[in-house]
Amino acid sequence: MSPVHRPCALVPTYDNPRTIAEVVRRIRRHLQDVVVVDDGSAAAGRAAVDELKRTGVAHVVRRPKNGGKGAAVKTGLHFAHQLGYTHAVQVDADGQHTIEDIPRFLKVVRDAPDALVLGAPIFDASAPIARLIGRKITQFWTNIETFGRVIEDPMCGFRVYPIQAAILANTCGNAMDFDPEIAVRMVWNGVRVHNLETRVRYVTAADGGVSHFRLGRDNALISWMHTRLVALALVRLFSGKAVKVAAMRHQLLSLSDSRRRLPP
Repeated sequence: MSPVHRPCALVPTYDNPRTIAEVVRRIRRHLQDVVVVDDGSAAAGRAAVDELKRTGVAHVVRRPKNGGKGAAVKTGLHFAHQLGYTHAVQVDADGQHTIEDIPRFLKVVRDAPDALVLGAPIFDASAPIARLIGRKITQFWTNIETFGRVIEDPMCGFRVYPIQAAILANTCGNAMDFDPEIAVRMVWNGVRVHNLETRVRYVTAADGGVSHFRLGRDNALISWMHTRLVALALVRLFSGKAVKVAAMRHQLLSLSDSRRRLPP
């Protein structure tokens, strides 16, 4: 990695005491610099993050109270920017992502440092049907907001942000609505998108998995987020910005594979 491109991993965590240390350990096999944002965890979660800081395996940022995944990621992006990092590999703290794919994601960053790299998840049988249906609905609305299929999956939390461009997206969402919103807003700002396939599994409670998705509240937030973005997309359409976006979309798809596949 060129000195100009200085990546770190960014791990938001809220009450993941059984998985956070293992996630950080696996990340550091591929990327030494890790930023962990503790989003107001209870005692057990705080203790696990304290140990990461004590042993020096991660930079730790603490939020005084839980603000949601999006709030934690935004805090982490600003902190990483202050530390001089240029790219942040966002990874969930529950161990559901295939962390061994980090080198594949960083290779795209080396080739296209201004791009947003999004995971296109391949789920196994552990994925709840309701969550898969919800993803399809969000994909549908995201395609409308971006005037085409630029974003393969807007919900996957395994991605690489060019940090400055991510901060400039000025995303409103602070909870589970954050991931799709920031991706759409970065596309609107002209950021190229690379979609990479990656395997995702849902971690059971027996293995330390903790789901913070609140069915009613988060679905309402996501619905409101799409309402706002569709309205803004229409404003862009009638103001002439959509013409520029449509031309940009063809450029995005010609300059990057829409869906880079895993090796067989």
